[in-house]
Amino acid sequence: MGEMNPFNGKKQETLIEMSSTGEETGGEDNGPYYDPSNGTREGEIPGNPEVLSTTTETASLIHGMPKVIDKRIHSKDSVFFCDGVRRIDFILSFVDDPKDAEKKVERRKEFEINLLKTGLELETESKDDSDDGKTYFTKIHAPWDVLATYAEVMHIKVPIKENDIPQARENPFGWLINPFRLNTTIINPEPDYFTAPFSKQRQELFPIDNPETFFSPSTRNRIVYYILSRCKYATEDGKRKFGIKRLLNNGTYTAAFPLHDCRYWKKSHDPKSENERYTLYKEWARFGRFYKEQPLNLIRKYYGEKIGIYFAWLGFYTEMLGIAAAVGFICFLYGCLTKDGNVWSDEICDAELGGKIIMCPLCKDCDFWRLNTTCESTKNSHLFDNAATLFFAVFMGIWVTFFLELWKRRQAKLEYEWDLVDFEEEQQQLQLRPEYEAKCTHYKRNPVTQEMEPYIPMSNQALRSFLSGATVLFWIFLILICVIAVIVYRLSMYASFAKITVNMKEVKYIGTFFTPQMVTSVTASVLNFIIIMILNYFYERVAIWITDLEIPKTHFEYENRLTMKMFLFQFVNYYSSCFYVAFFKGKFIGRPGKYNRLFGSWRNEECDPGGCLIELTTQLTIIMAGKQIWGNIQESLLPWVKNWWVSRNARHHPEKLYSRWEQDHDLQDMGQFGLFYEYLEMVIQFGFVTLFVASFPLAPVLALLNNIIEVRVDAWKFITQFRRPMGAKAHSIGIWQQILNGVAIFSVVTNAFIVAFTSDMIPRLVYKYAYSTNDQLPMKGYINNSLSIGSVPFLKPGTSEEEITTCRYKDYRYPLGHRLEYQHTMQFWHILAAKMAFIIILEHVVFLVKFAIAALIPDVPSEVKARIKREKYLTQKILHEYELNKLKEMLVGTGSCAANKEVSVQAEKMELLKEEL
Repeated sequence: MGEMNPFNGKKQETLIEMSSTGEETGGEDNGPYYDPSNGTREGEIPGNPEVLSTTTETASLIHGMPKVIDKRIHSKDSVFFCDGVRRIDFILSFVDDPKDAEKKVERRKEFEINLLKTGLELETESKDDSDDGKTYFTKIHAPWDVLATYAEVMHIKVPIKENDIPQARENPFGWLINPFRLNTTIINPEPDYFTAPFSKQRQELFPIDNPETFFSPSTRNRIVYYILSRCKYATEDGKRKFGIKRLLNNGTYTAAFPLHDCRYWKKSHDPKSENERYTLYKEWARFGRFYKEQPLNLIRKYYGEKIGIYFAWLGFYTEMLGIAAAVGFICFLYGCLTKDGNVWSDEICDAELGGKIIMCPLCKDCDFWRLNTTCESTKNSHLFDNAATLFFAVFMGIWVTFFLELWKRRQAKLEYEWDLVDFEEEQQQLQLRPEYEAKCTHYKRNPVTQEMEPYIPMSNQALRSFLSGATVLFWIFLILICVIAVIVYRLSMYASFAKITVNMKEVKYIGTFFTPQMVTSVTASVLNFIIIMILNYFYERVAIWITDLEIPKTHFEYENRLTMKMFLFQFVNYYSSCFYVAFFKGKFIGRPGKYNRLFGSWRNEECDPGGCLIELTTQLTIIMAGKQIWGNIQESLLPWVKNWWVSRNARHHPEKLYSRWEQDHDLQDMGQFGLFYEYLEMVIQFGFVTLFVASFPLAPVLALLNNIIEVRVDAWKFITQFRRPMGAKAHSIGIWQQILNGVAIFSVVTNAFIVAFTSDMIPRLVYKYAYSTNDQLPMKGYINNSLSIGSVPFLKPGTSEEEITTCRYKDYRYPLGHRLEYQHTMQFWHILAAKMAFIIILEHVVFLVKFAIAALIPDVPSEVKARIKREKYLTQKILHEYELNKLKEMLVGTGSCAANKEVSVQAEKMELLKEEL
């Protein structure tokens, strides 16, 4: 195909050149500088000025200009202009706003004139044709010349030659997964090609059968958004204003979005429509397809690589959770089967043993109580506090390593398949943010490009960073205050049971299974969950505000800063109460007669004789399950209700009258942070699955069930409730990978401490192997051994009918009258030493295995490496042969020595390339 030049011989510019500011040309910007040497104005976008006098049929090029309307009757449920030929690549909507109306009209007029100068074509639907009678819709089409120009500027890779590398050998056990697979045409909607960056000068190299369909719709809308985000619309206060984002922020436009290609529940009547949205809904977004694989290539084609990589990661994470859930469920079954067979639970439940042991009061107004009242909670604690706990903690430390390393391999494969091997963060991400340029008043020369660029002085940046950091610390401090408030609630709630109690039996049981400790734990966990949700709601807005305050330079930097702030806050918010129960509750109690008190009023909380593990499990279950249920309601129900309300009148209109742009306009905008919140939700869940899994082996099971629903809910939400987002590229999950690695390493430490300090495993093992005197039943006598004796004179006088002289409490201390009374026994120090030794050994073993696995598993599969080399070789070969043929044509035409020499140079390059590969 011959070269198509939309510039009619004029010098071409790019939007990058348009970003120069007035300060660069003399301080005050009085408008674009006209350069008579090339007929263009400095800072303008490449385009064709003759477009302003176009004679093609358009509804309205510029508001206020004469309209030339195509009168043909056609369905408005279409993705094409009124002529039925030109595809709508983007939609801008606006209303007649009386506030600053004149200024907004001028901005729109200037903005759209500049868009036309780039070569884009516009068509406007009057508000009289819209359902609400007040919204205008400007349709944007990018012709081939514009697409070709900016595809080269943005280094977009396109097909160059069909892939000739043989596919991997078919798995002989592939028939086992056939029921879970989709049709091949859905899994691979496009042939596999070698690709190369597009070049207008080498269009003959690319298989351009139809220029209108050569670039996919997601690529087309990405190119148009690139232009929209850099197009100038005004010069105000000596500064040039540009970018659709600013126009949306100041209300000049109300929305900007690409179109879905059809309704999701049925195909379009237009034969030129791809109907990919319908296919995705039918094969992916329905819950009935939960057992099927995801059509990742079609997702990537329709939404772009950034959304595609998210669903690829979510699907892979869910698959790996299946393994962890199976092992965790087996460990839980082991606890169920051995629940009634452990000696220490039997001793507690025995009326002759546990029933005769009088325990010291748990609070100031509490009465004495019998040990056997905790029979049920002790047995329930054994479900999670057993020998399988240690095995599962080690297993999850290894599982998380396999998950992260195998994901790197999966990600490398996707990078190759989706042409992201040489991808660096997209220019759009690395370009200066408009907000940064608008707020910067200082300029300096870039030592690399030698161009003036805006910057923020170090002192100003330091002040902004200090205010941001102080705000984050304040909110973390607020979380800790809320945790302390919940602790006070726990203490006062338990004390209230004592005040309303008449006798011992009424204190000990509420119903059949719930003790005062359990009721307090459950209600406190529910209260803590409500506080977490409230704090999250407010902090999300604060985090965005303080990130804006810092004025990050690029979009990439903005996302990373916001991610770290949000994760740090949510980490403390969600996990702080769990850390309290796991590592602080029951650890700093004191002793009878000398209890440690919170604020001098409330005694520190004690654990049940069976340990705090069951309470940690309760806390995790309520927070994790509550978060997942609330998250799914928030993600699915709220958008549905909003969309139902907005479109309640229009959805009853005939299809020909309810236009495609109005249908999409009535949907919810995914927003800048739509995908960010999806990642954040899953990473917080990943923390619950890994950080505290030693106390709750069913956490992976809950996560798996949630994610099976989550994949389809997210798919349904993207397909049916959200406008089509702008297609964007991404070669990885970004900074979330580093966060996952950090959580994985930290999880080894937390699980080691949970097994050592929260569960009773280590004290039981020490007693079994060092202090037991019964060879037949080595755990017999453990409960009596683990309880110290307190003297009643040091306590509140008993109120029960029985005369009580001593009581028992959980600790290892010498009794009253001993020469070392109330000091820790030697067994206490043996247990502490065993706990510390266990932590060190477990951490080193798991870390050694983790790092060995990471070293043995290469990040990029050998097959992918070979394919990358093959593609690189063939692509360069094709390009060199093209240049060689061009030079030979020149040589034949001119016979010059210079051309002959260049041919020789190209031939030598080909030989060197073969030697390298």
